[in-house]
Amino acid sequence: MLIETLGAARDMGRLNQILGVLIRHGFGDSVRRLGLADSLERAGHALKWDHAADLARIEPPVQLRLALEELGPTFVKLGQILAGRADLFGPEYIAEFEKLHSNVPALPFELLRPQLREDLGGEPETVFAHFETEPLAAASIAQVHRATLHDGTEVVVKIRRPGIDRIIEADLRLMQRLAAVAEAEMPALKPYRPQQLVRELARSLQRELDLASECRNAERIAANMAALPWIVVPRVHWAHTSARVNVQDCVTGVAGKDLGELDARGLDRQVLAQRGAQAVLKMIVQDGLYHADPHPGNVIYLDGNRIAFIDFGMVGRLSERRRDELLQLLMGLVERHPQTVADVLLDWAGDDHGVNLGLLETEIEAFVDQYHGAPLAELNLGQMLADVTAILRGHQLGLPSDLALLIKAFITLEGMGRGLDPDFHMTSEALPLLKQVLRERYQPRVLAHRAWQTLRRTLSVAEQLPADITRLLRNARRGRLHVGIDVTHLRRVGDQIDRAANRMAMALVIAALIIGSSIVMTVQGGPTLFGLPAFGFLGFSSAFIGGLWLVRAIWRSSRGKDIGGD
Repeated sequence: MLIETLGAARDMGRLNQILGVLIRHGFGDSVRRLGLADSLERAGHALKWDHAADLARIEPPVQLRLALEELGPTFVKLGQILAGRADLFGPEYIAEFEKLHSNVPALPFELLRPQLREDLGGEPETVFAHFETEPLAAASIAQVHRATLHDGTEVVVKIRRPGIDRIIEADLRLMQRLAAVAEAEMPALKPYRPQQLVRELARSLQRELDLASECRNAERIAANMAALPWIVVPRVHWAHTSARVNVQDCVTGVAGKDLGELDARGLDRQVLAQRGAQAVLKMIVQDGLYHADPHPGNVIYLDGNRIAFIDFGMVGRLSERRRDELLQLLMGLVERHPQTVADVLLDWAGDDHGVNLGLLETEIEAFVDQYHGAPLAELNLGQMLADVTAILRGHQLGLPSDLALLIKAFITLEGMGRGLDPDFHMTSEALPLLKQVLRERYQPRVLAHRAWQTLRRTLSVAEQLPADITRLLRNARRGRLHVGIDVTHLRRVGDQIDRAANRMAMALVIAALIIGSSIVMTVQGGPTLFGLPAFGFLGFSSAFIGGLWLVRAIWRSSRGKDIGGD
């Protein structure tokens, strides 16, 4: 029975509430197609359909946003994650998801006091020299209060709402089951990857519920930003920090939303835009750990054109391989190399069945090629990233979640920069850093390290090879050997094999010329050039020219793979 599939009796009340909200906001047809309405009604749960048409005149994206708001913090957080999935949803949905905020009425402090007393080891008025019971800000997961340490340091105390972890756990349990049912019963939803989105939401909420994890992120980013003295990250006071409460320095300045105050404070908008972009680009391209939600609410502008980043509950992480791929993509966009952009995006999207990869590659190449010859200052990097993900969405291809989060951060960052300075251009800020990182990748020390790592992996595979071959032969004798052939990128692989074969043939010809010329050089008599046997001299000259061609071909091939090809 479908109801039994969805969960235990303890979740039935919440499931009934969720479906009731969806029906009221115009998604009753989807509920019925999933079979949930009939199952619940047979189980004796009454779903109120009376007002299902009350909001019928409102557009579906607005309906969905209103439903998520009504369903509470877990669903609001889901909507905030979906705001970064331009590869899955159109601009009208993204615009509504971006309106979702976790601002909710603050809890009376006396409801927080027992938990806070337990976490601090005493009454807050005793632990702190001064503590304000009126909240500074409130959100769905936590709320913030001002306080003063006994040494006079002004701090903010972030307190997790009591019981919010149990509410979120129950919602996630239901959402995981609903996502599985949705994928099974509604194939049209499969490109949206419901189960993957719920797993992504669960990971994000797990990190956000741990307020100490936010502080660890802040300290790591602060260490990475040490070379940029104009970037400020609030200091953590670990003596009072745990999973349910954290205490950090209070940073006061011009809020990122109050741009009108910048001129009155004598701050330079252009410098702020450049410094903010440099900091976030460094986090992404060099460090691999970045503030994944750099919107104006998480930025404070300080005297001396300094910038403070706050709230590190949502951070993005990029492996070294991902950073290499990102470098290729950005260089391909900035320097207008369409083949590089197509290769990276196709690798990111994966080999989904039923997709016309030839058509997709053609569309990506045509998109990037339209910027060929355009001045660098006219390129809107954030919009370009949004457009290429829209192309993927048109082919029902999604990006890995870490990359979707990254692209959202890029788009947000460029929007903030243009808000500060209308003449701000992300490409002008990104290109020098990208080239610097590219140069660092080819330093002898780095190349030697990569060669050593490759050798170690190769030796490891070689050690395992005899056992793998033995197992393969055993399975073949028992008739359990299955062979699968994937020809998705066969044309591109064939081209690469042709180029490799041509270079190998040229290498053999060069080797033959060198050996033959060496023999000719030892033979006395015959015509001479510059006092040397003519045929030997010509042979060595041809080998030298061929060697230069071969080195250039290999270098261009390597460069094309890394930053955009020929």
